[in-house]
Parts: sequence; C-alpha cells; structure tokens
Amino acid sequence: MKKLKTKTTVKLLFSVFILAGTFMVNAQEKFGGLALYTVRDAMESDAKTTLQAVSDADYSYVEAAGYKDGKFYNMAPADFKKLLNQLGLKPISSHQSTVTMENADAMIADVKAAGFKYFVIPVPPMGLFNFDRETRTMSMTGGAANLAEIVTTLGKKCQAAGLELLYHNHDFEFQKDSDGIVPIDYLLEHCDPKYVNFQMDLYWVTKAGADPVAYFEKYPGRFKIWHVKDMDEQGRFAPVGNGNIDFSRILENKKLSGMKYYMVEQDMTFDGLKPLEAMKISHEGLRKIGFK
Repeated sequence: MKKLKTKTTVKLLFSVFILAGTFMVNAQEKFGGLALYTVRDAMESDAKTTLQAVSDADYSYVEAAGYKDGKFYNMAPADFKKLLNQLGLKPISSHQSTVTMENADAMIADVKAAGFKYFVIPVPPMGLFNFDRETRTMSMTGGAANLAEIVTTLGKKCQAAGLELLYHNHDFEFQKDSDGIVPIDYLLEHCDPKYVNFQMDLYWVTKAGADPVAYFEKYPGRFKIWHVKDMDEQGRFAPVGNGNIDFSRILENKKLSGMKYYMVEQDMTFDGLKPLEAMKISHEGLRKIGFK
C-alpha cells in the first residue's frame, strides 16, 4: 500500500512538473509589443475581444492610439488599465496626436492614470502637420525650431508628471525644409534628452532613404521605442519578416540606439490580409529574426 502511494505521489509530482514547465514555456513565448493603431477599427468596435486576441497572439505589451474626450477606446483611464492587466498586457506608450498647450495637463494626467510610461507625439501637433490625400505625402509647417520648442515644453510637463515624452517620425522629417534644415536632426540636436527622446519608426526611416543604424551611431541612446514594420517590393507596409528591411542588422545595434521597447505596427494591410492576421504573422516574424 505504501509503495502504491509513493508511486501515485511521484506521478502527481511529475504531472505538476510537466504542467509547470508548459506554463513557463508559454509564458516565455509572450514578448514584444503591438501598436494598437494596427487594429484600430477592431478596437473601436470591440476593444475587449481585440485585446484578448492581441494577448492570445503572445504580445506582452501595447501602445494605445485611441484617446478621445478623456478616455482610451471609450474607457476611463483606470478601467483601460484594469482591462489590460486582466489580459496580461502592459501599457507602455500612447500616441497623443490631439495634444495642445491647453489640454496637455489633463491629457498627461490621463496617460499617467492608464499606466503608460511614454507620452508619444506621433506627428507635429497643434495644426502643424499636413497630409495631402491625393499624393499621400506628409509635411509640416512652422519650422523645426518651433516644433522643438513645443515638444520641449510638453516634455517638461511629462517629466514633472513622471512620464517620458517621445517624438515619433515619419519620412518628411528626414527631408530638408525650405530653410535647408533636416527637422529630425534639428530636434535631436536641440532637444534636451532629459525632456525629449524619440520613437523611431523603422519603416519610415527606410522610406526616407535614411539608415537607422547611422542615426544610432550619430545620436546614441535617443531612440527608446522602435516601430517595427516591414516594406514590400512595392514600398507598401508589410508584416514583419515579409519585406526587405534588414531587421537583423538593426537589432544588432539595439543597445547603441537606447531601445527599451519595440512595437509591431502596420498602418495598412493589402491583398485581403486582415490586420488581426497581420499582427500574428508579424509576431512570428519577430521570433525568427531574434527579437525577444
């Protein structure tokens, strides 16, 4: 009877060990972040189900892009934070495109209450950003010095609230303006890293004909978050690993860049591919490339 009991105990312990090992493997598979702009339509229609799908796709953290009237995806900041926690997702950064000097304090408080670490300026704010729908090209008005002053002022507010401000690039910031100034270079050289750092969008840097690694070498430690998205042969957005951007070379320079987090993002999908499916393909691409 004693031997039987011992064997049963051993079997139970073995089963527990196997289950624990399986849990640990599954837990280790969750890595990387998703910019929720990728699944923005699904987030608007059913945020909870969409976030569950993001968690099920083994993403570990997220970046919001759905703030309006003091809410994130129609949820109060504390409620949004609670939902993310329930789904095992960490709030890391939030794109705040509608920030102004008048609403900045309230917006910063909401970003903080939702649990985010980074307050991201996705385009030149306060009417400085231009988008031509016919040519699908972007530009800015007001000049680089003006933009640097604005983001520095906002960065000081964020720093005082315990947040970090990042500026997110597209391609136009890498092109000389009418004064012969390259806006991104001006921002990097004139904004104090105590108040302003950067979210590098690897697709848009490549689209602009610039080299991400060259920027890491020239301005080390300034790029705290990356947007990781690929480019197909037609120059369109593509799931990570399904395009021609050399992410392995970029990843080798992670420490030099200062990168703490990275977010998969795909602004648009093509040829019938759905955003929720694209994010799964991208996560597998991250794994193959060596992102952790």
